[in-house]
Amino acid sequence: MAKSTASANEAKTRRWVWGLWSALAGIVSAAAFLAVAELIALLVARESSPILAVGAFVIDIVPQPLKEFAIATFGSADKIVLLGSLALAVVIAAAIAGILQFFVRPFGVIVIALAGVISTAAIITRTGASPLAFVPPVIGTLVGMLVLVFLITRLRRWAGAADAADAGAPAATPADTPAADAAEQRGLGRRSFLVATGGVGIAAVIVGVGARLLNATSASVDALRRELRIPEPRSTVTIPDGAELEVEGISPLITPNADFYRVDTALTVPSVDPNTWRLVIDGMVDQRVELSFDDLVGMGLDEYAVTLTCVSNEVGGGLVGNAIWQGVPIRDILRMAGPQAGADMVLSKSVDGYTASTPLDALTDDARDAIFAVRMNGEPLPLEHGFPVRMVVPGLYGYVSATKWVTELKVTTFEADEAYWTPRGYAAEAPIKFSSRIDTPRTGTPVAAGTVAIAGMAWAQTVGIERVEVRIDDGDWQAATLSTPINADTWVQWVLEWQAEAGTHYVEVRAVNKNGDTQIEERAPIAPDGSSGWQRVLVTVSA
Repeated sequence: MAKSTASANEAKTRRWVWGLWSALAGIVSAAAFLAVAELIALLVARESSPILAVGAFVIDIVPQPLKEFAIATFGSADKIVLLGSLALAVVIAAAIAGILQFFVRPFGVIVIALAGVISTAAIITRTGASPLAFVPPVIGTLVGMLVLVFLITRLRRWAGAADAADAGAPAATPADTPAADAAEQRGLGRRSFLVATGGVGIAAVIVGVGARLLNATSASVDALRRELRIPEPRSTVTIPDGAELEVEGISPLITPNADFYRVDTALTVPSVDPNTWRLVIDGMVDQRVELSFDDLVGMGLDEYAVTLTCVSNEVGGGLVGNAIWQGVPIRDILRMAGPQAGADMVLSKSVDGYTASTPLDALTDDARDAIFAVRMNGEPLPLEHGFPVRMVVPGLYGYVSATKWVTELKVTTFEADEAYWTPRGYAAEAPIKFSSRIDTPRTGTPVAAGTVAIAGMAWAQTVGIERVEVRIDDGDWQAATLSTPINADTWVQWVLEWQAEAGTHYVEVRAVNKNGDTQIEERAPIAPDGSSGWQRVLVTVSA
């Protein structure tokens, strides 16, 4: 009985061992799949990276609450988290494929084939997919399947020889090889599997990483960006005296490029060569217009100060930033095309297929500085902020206006076309809800009793802020001191000197715009057209 139990335990242990080795074989097979797909993509269709295509597909289908949760939780690192999660899912699925192929073949090969079908579908259904976009995932899938069969076959030979050696009997050997005892066969089987697995794994890493680095040509494009010579603007923004308050903890008047928020659907930053970039204006127009980068900047640049806000910005959130932009008015280029009667929307498209719906009148209004921007805070647009050209439209949330890596404008109607986020629960038109924010003091950071500066930002793009009011512990509203605004399209800083007494206090803020409207008090979620509400923070004052 004891001997039977021991034998059962040994058999169970052996299954665990072969399961782990087969999982490794599956992971190496998936690596070969991805490496070959990346290599072929480099040669025939650079947009056909399977894991990036599947990641983009996940972004497309993820429910709106999960999308908002990811942005709120991970901020600009949301894409890194998504890619990491996808990589983990690939490793787990590949390990399962290897185990299935070892114990219940051919189900492991079927898993690899299904992964190939999913990645191929994700790639060929992407907007702008090339006719050869299916080639990389198909070839990668075939290679992954063959590698899995190749490695599992060697693993099974090793397992057979090991079982025979443990049983004390000679292992079966091919007819054209000299007889060898079971121990020798086990050693040969182990070496054969380990050498094959190690060789394929190393080759996959080298080929896959190399192809991905070559495929993502951001390094070379960044070099082009640094060397790019953009004409100086014809007009510049003047920062008035008193535009920036000297208050510790307040956000700077001009947001540095490195700190400017980034929210988009691109898993990897598109690499666009300004020498080959083209802007096309088509649709309901009198004539189609196509411009090169030189054509665009040759029209003459002007400088603009504009605050941008993301629709995902929660009350008191940080998805808002102010920059000095240089660019060309969009209305001038639309005028070249001649929008036709009946058109009321412009569908802008990014090089990665993203689209945004902007009211036509917002882009043609002489009083609104909607521009194609090529510089941000004195330098060519950073890659992650839309290099070489992006849209900047004051007064509209970014998802309906601020298309990065823009390459096409289609003049159309809201009835005929819808943009990326519209079918996902967001409004087709989204003017920014003006708001205010407390930067300092912060909840969780005690301050000393005495004079405390309560300070922050307020914005009402295209209208301007008239005043900001602060309330302590449900007392009377007190008017804060405002900085001098650059213009109606930028935020302003505000500060209120508070004689703080020891204890805990609630601090609340609201803004009034230059039309006399008071900031909306009622709380509203991000979808469908932006959050609202007065920010209220709990401040601890130490004695």
